Amino acid sequence: MQKVLKAVLWLLPLIFGVGFLAPVIAEGLVAAGIAAPFGLGALTFGLLVGGFWGAFATVTGRWI
Repeated sequence: MQKVLKAVLWLLPLIFGVGFLAPVIAEGLVAAGIAAPFGLGALTFGLLVGGFWGAFATVTGRWI
């Protein structure tokens, strides 16, 4: 149980990036009327940015 909890806690920044930041980025793009680059949909772009940012935070241990 402890190993599972440690694994989940280690992945929390990635989960936050995909589960929270991605929809916020997508809705921000839609609300501002900004088209996502490269012909991507707003949610796809949000998932890419949120996923990369969450993965960066997971690996480095910091958000900035």
